[in-house]
Amino acid sequence: MDAKELIESIGEEKRIAIENGVLREEKKLAPIKDNEIPRKLPQGWEWCRLGDYAMKVTDYVASGSFASLKENVLITNEENYAVMVKTADFSNGFSKNLTYTDEKGYRFLENSNLLGGELILSNIGSIGKVFIVPDLNRPMTLASNTIMIRMTHNDYNKYMYYLFLSPYGQGLLQSISSGTSMLKFNKTQLKSTIIPIAPLETQNRICSVLDRLQSVINARTAELNKLDELIKARFVEMFSGESNMMKMSNVCSIITDGTHQPPKFVTEGIPFIFVSNVVNDKLTYDAEKFITQETYDELIKRTPIEIGDVLLSTVGSYGHPAVVESDTKFLFQRHIAYLKPKKEIIDSHYLHGALLSPESQRQIEEGVKGIAQKTLNLSEIKKMVIPVPDLSRQKQFSGFVKQVDKSKLALQQSLDETQLLFDSLMQEYFG
Repeated sequence: MDAKELIESIGEEKRIAIENGVLREEKKLAPIKDNEIPRKLPQGWEWCRLGDYAMKVTDYVASGSFASLKENVLITNEENYAVMVKTADFSNGFSKNLTYTDEKGYRFLENSNLLGGELILSNIGSIGKVFIVPDLNRPMTLASNTIMIRMTHNDYNKYMYYLFLSPYGQGLLQSISSGTSMLKFNKTQLKSTIIPIAPLETQNRICSVLDRLQSVINARTAELNKLDELIKARFVEMFSGESNMMKMSNVCSIITDGTHQPPKFVTEGIPFIFVSNVVNDKLTYDAEKFITQETYDELIKRTPIEIGDVLLSTVGSYGHPAVVESDTKFLFQRHIAYLKPKKEIIDSHYLHGALLSPESQRQIEEGVKGIAQKTLNLSEIKKMVIPVPDLSRQKQFSGFVKQVDKSKLALQQSLDETQLLFDSLMQEYFG
């Protein structure tokens, strides 16, 4: 079935669904004009507006006004009738921090109830996140700040998923987003977007190739995670009975954070890094913003960075440490804490492991403040208590970490190569 036939068959299924009262009839979308077509497609492909290709594109507010939603929809963190699916649930496998509504709320939100298999897109803030809803074997409905796309058949979902993950799809979402403090788009804008539709057989082939590569990526990522868990388990095994406990303020000569005033940025120069550069417990220097040598010389006085110093993310994805391993010049924002270990007391890599230990992570969780933006303040970091064995045992642990890191390096290289192939194919398939 070529793309034109596929689009026509979907249109017919939608017409029947409207006649049977299963689907609401909506205002017809404008035909695609010649000057709107991004590029020429391969033979058998067609351009189509998303709203004409999907069975349904909707969001949380489709069921009523904000006032009626507030009156009729209970939103709670306590277990209840239906799960209100939000994008954050996908990162933790729907295992914690779920949001619920009661049966009345679920019925009221009929227009955005979920069956499983739908696409979920974040349409406020984190533009570009795309997920396929799992079947949780219980009632589900859409939470706010997300848009749901339902196809006429779940078999068509995977192609749409990869399409929106592709450079073309990500660019499409960015092109309809606007806002000064926070980017956002709405379902009307999304419905009007123009997407490339491949023949059904081609869609299946594309998805098959990308699925296999994604499977390898997932497997490599899982192996890396297991090695990280091995390090944490080794730390607990070696030091859970340690009696010498010390405050962070006593094992570090400096505990501060990055500059509070955004410096003047330049197009090239010394990297200025953000929280995203430390969230994986390693420091990366991939920067989009740079500062001059003059600015660096002034700001480095606050955080005299040296090899062996430790950074700790304190906002958003907080609680992730990273050891400075090279003499590469850089500076960082205030959402990163700066810890200078006293070398005669504590080893840098041991401190890194201690910060990742379950006990330290518990202290971090208890110490964060705020609701909209949870923050780990410097005062809480200084109060943290960690086990501090003699340096020889610390270095024994550090040696173990370095051996594991060698295995991680090989896995990471394989993962990077597979990811590169995946990305190149996404570019080839979708542009």
